[in-house]
Amino acid sequence: MDVPANREWMYNRVLPDGVGLTNTFYEGVEFFILHACGLDQFKNEGTIRCPCLICDCRRSKTPNEVMNHLYKKGFRKNYFYWTSHGEERPASIPITHPPPSVYGRSGCGENLRSYERMVMDAAGPSFADNHEQSMEETPNDKTQAFFDLLSAAQSPLFEGCTSHSELSASLQLLTIKAEHNISQEAFNKIVDFCKEALPSDNCMPPNYYRQKKMVERLSLNYEKIDCCVNGCMLFYNHDINEKSCRFCKEERYTLKKTSCNKVKEVARKRMWYLPLAPRLQRLNASPATSSNMRWHAENVPEDGVLIHPSDGEAWKHFDRTYPNFAAETRNVRLGLCSDGFSPFNISGKPYSCWPVIVTPYNLPPSMCMKEEYLFLTLIIPGPKNPKGKIDVFLQPLIDELKLLWHTGVTTYDVSLSQNFQMKAALMWTINDFPTYGMLSGWSTAGKLSCPYCMEQTKGKILTYGKKASFFDCHRRFLPMDHPYRRNKNNFTKNKQEYAPPPQFRCGDEVWERVSVIPKAPESELRRPDDYGEKHHWTKQSIFWDLPYWRTNLIRHNLDVMHVEKNVFDNVFYTVMDIKEKTKDNVKARRDIHDLCRRPELELVDLGNGKVKKPTALYTLSASQRKCVCEWVLQLKFPDGYASNIRKCVDLRTGKLLGMKSHDCHIFMERLLLVAFSSLPEKIWNPLVELSHFFRELCSTTLKADHLEQMEKKYANHIVQVRTNISPGFLQLNGTRTNSLSIRSKTGRACALSLDVSV
Repeated sequence: MDVPANREWMYNRVLPDGVGLTNTFYEGVEFFILHACGLDQFKNEGTIRCPCLICDCRRSKTPNEVMNHLYKKGFRKNYFYWTSHGEERPASIPITHPPPSVYGRSGCGENLRSYERMVMDAAGPSFADNHEQSMEETPNDKTQAFFDLLSAAQSPLFEGCTSHSELSASLQLLTIKAEHNISQEAFNKIVDFCKEALPSDNCMPPNYYRQKKMVERLSLNYEKIDCCVNGCMLFYNHDINEKSCRFCKEERYTLKKTSCNKVKEVARKRMWYLPLAPRLQRLNASPATSSNMRWHAENVPEDGVLIHPSDGEAWKHFDRTYPNFAAETRNVRLGLCSDGFSPFNISGKPYSCWPVIVTPYNLPPSMCMKEEYLFLTLIIPGPKNPKGKIDVFLQPLIDELKLLWHTGVTTYDVSLSQNFQMKAALMWTINDFPTYGMLSGWSTAGKLSCPYCMEQTKGKILTYGKKASFFDCHRRFLPMDHPYRRNKNNFTKNKQEYAPPPQFRCGDEVWERVSVIPKAPESELRRPDDYGEKHHWTKQSIFWDLPYWRTNLIRHNLDVMHVEKNVFDNVFYTVMDIKEKTKDNVKARRDIHDLCRRPELELVDLGNGKVKKPTALYTLSASQRKCVCEWVLQLKFPDGYASNIRKCVDLRTGKLLGMKSHDCHIFMERLLLVAFSSLPEKIWNPLVELSHFFRELCSTTLKADHLEQMEKKYANHIVQVRTNISPGFLQLNGTRTNSLSIRSKTGRACALSLDVSV
């Protein structure tokens, strides 16, 4: 951009050593304030528009406030010509507005850019970054609607107006109506008066209806779908006219009186669905993202290096299976995740609300996990956990995914100026372990909780702990000549392990088993035969309705950060010997007597029904626990690296309270080794290996051969933990299962069972 010689001071704010501001910047800001104070706005209102990086000429402040903002934040980007403060841009300098022939007139002042940005955000993230496109094809109707709305955002309210456009005036009036609860009749009269007071060539919409219709184009469509109060069915498609649930016979509506003493039917429970296709279309309508939707195909990765799901074997397997789908690089690959949360605080009424979020994986790694590309598609209402009936609420999303697979939707690619038929496929889901069971249909509780080992698992119910445990389930993953396979003391008494790892089942084999299982909610009425003995199928998941689901190499994934939190919580509280949280309790010591030979850990009978629990090597003393807490209190992290963990420390009890998943992630990978360095070496080393494993698994760049080595080492890490720290890790965390499988980013199944309560 052409920079005026007398304005270079605007972006030379800080001295070379980073301390203090330059004298030229001080003098330049004073000159700018004097210039701005000569404007009519300052003479009439006593304020001027603040051009700092934060306010961006959208807020008016006093001269002193503007001066302080500029000293602290600096000027907005490329504001060499003070167009919001009475200056005109030279004719030789191009205005970065869209061409009038396509996007409408660009006669409004700089201060209207915020309204243009709002329209551009509706059309797609950073829509305004590049508008200079050669229109080889005419945009389809939906894309053209955004361009028309952008034209309204840029068109001045009347000739010569620089403060408002047609869109901005409508938004301001609608905001006033909402804030002050103005009736529609009064609103229309105000609009009539404004039209009379303005010049005759004004383009203000004539009434509330027209203004609302204009603004509605900014928002995405959504559907409100009535559902059974017990979550048995949706009043949707062919059931849309039903008055009661076909399963539980509960009524759909309740009768309520209106202010006019009329009785109307109100749905007892309702779900919100936000269609996915329009948002995928907007990604292609935005010049900032349309070219990035082909990144996964145009990027040439280094051989054997994994930085994106497209580098993994699961993605490549899908391309080989469906070459016609893969041939169109703009077709979208999706991931799905869901989890429950309570919208109220801890003291509020319990309420479990379940959002379902879908994200496109076509985008590069720096974009695909950003907040603006995580698309909320479903809001499943509470107040209870939907559990196995979550499939009922997923029905609209699955129907749209089937449409996007078979037919697709007409989409305009602004980067290539082409219309094309966009299709989409769901690659996998990512959830914590309980939600894994809700979505997959395989119950993740009990001794058969591992969805890969299935009936081949060696889990058992503890005699005293009464919970499922996977003690001595990991030796089968070790090499056949590994010495741990012959160990008869630290694992199950007098037992050597010669069994091979369980066989991994492909999608077709799993489908043969699940195809005879009824779908939800029919499956909720009765458990399938042999449930809990030969299998843990509770239902046939609705994802099997997708025609490509059985051929996916990976169907469900575990969120590694949830796993890390569970592992960290149980390691930390067991080593710190927190009475209410430790897994090394009296029941665990009694179970260890039955399972293996570790006399140093067995309870000592003191008579009169009292027992003493000997101190274990893997627990810290009171003074050591205090040192750990004091060390955590002294920790300081860079901004954005982690939250303030110091606030979580309770010196009196030795606990870390209120730590979030990301905090546990940081502690597990970076701090655990230092915190527990006082432990004996044979205890500390397995924890070091476990910490390194999670750190390597969560790195942004992975190598395929390194992942294969990690897969081989993983079983050895877990067996070492079992060998030295077993009693604290025999039981489950509450009622949740402790078996999980980690799949590497290469798309291969590690098929290893890791105890979440480790």
